[in-house]
Amino acid sequence: MLRVGIIGCGKVADVHISQIRRIGGCKIVGVCDREELMAQQLSERFGVPRYFSEVGEFLSFSRPDVVHITTPPQSHFEIAKLCLESGCHVYVEKPFTLYAWEAKELVERANASSVKLTAGHNAQFSHAARRMRRLVQEGYLGGPPVHLESLWCYELEDNVFAKAFLGAKRHWVRELPGGLLHNIISHGIAKLAAFFTMESPIVSAHGFISPLLRGLGENQIIDELRVMICDAERTTAYFTFSSGMRPSVRQFRIWGAKNGLLVDDDQQTVIKLRGSRYKSYLEMFVPPLNLAGQYVGNVWSNARLFLARDFHMDSGMKCLIEAFYRSIAGKQSVPIPYREILLTARIMDDIFQQVSSQSVPQVPLRPVVPRIAC
Repeated sequence: MLRVGIIGCGKVADVHISQIRRIGGCKIVGVCDREELMAQQLSERFGVPRYFSEVGEFLSFSRPDVVHITTPPQSHFEIAKLCLESGCHVYVEKPFTLYAWEAKELVERANASSVKLTAGHNAQFSHAARRMRRLVQEGYLGGPPVHLESLWCYELEDNVFAKAFLGAKRHWVRELPGGLLHNIISHGIAKLAAFFTMESPIVSAHGFISPLLRGLGENQIIDELRVMICDAERTTAYFTFSSGMRPSVRQFRIWGAKNGLLVDDDQQTVIKLRGSRYKSYLEMFVPPLNLAGQYVGNVWSNARLFLARDFHMDSGMKCLIEAFYRSIAGKQSVPIPYREILLTARIMDDIFQQVSSQSVPQVPLRPVVPRIAC
């Protein structure tokens, strides 16, 4: 029986516990938060036997085999170090750390202590993401990726969490090196990092404040980001983060020398993009029919998963946790290679350094729409 503990008893901790309870062979033995009332309430909601307000006491008395760290990112590094020193395996919520050097040190400490680490990049383990990776591994692209695109939108209107940090000038999100971006973009960046071969690809980033936030009087939170990444060996990539794009999407696209793939995280669909073209007018009829058939096929696949009770909103997290626990048992390697975790952290470092060095540009509240003559 694997003994599991949680440090950080906010909203995301509820999601972790809900998914852990779906997994056999493990037991949650304690929860911890510096706000004791938060720990007590989480313990009572889920029937966890003990709660603590001090990490050291929690580690000593609960003796967990694995710890899930779900605190604000500023504390990830120090708490993870304490857990690793106690011989615990550690699951760290995204973003893994604030800086790449912190991520590197945690990986080195884990290796030295013969324990394991993973990052909360659960979007990599959704049903659609796993189907996409299988197709890539089977050679559907026709070779290594040529180009990647990752789009990750975040709606600020009617978002309870967004209202909290927008309304509080000392909210912990504002104190992150990358602000709002730092707390969210690791999901989208990790999707790209999985396919790069260079340890330090070339990154060019540009961030700005949207008209929406400017209209609310906000002049610090950057909520629009455009990034170009180049692996000199073979691959290029674009990353887009936006609070203003509509429809709001979370998509990943990957092109090879032969074919491409489109993955939609919201709809949980995987679409094959045929590389060759049909002759003449067939190109205008056959591909749309093919796409329509693929979308219908995705509907049936999702329906089967739903009926099998394996299509809940956080199934990606469950899959990641299960894979991490299997790696702890020695049955497989860690679900996210450390190289990918470190590369994600390095790319994010480059993005935030570049964005912070820019004078924050502000787009016009009323963008000019060019007239196109027919």
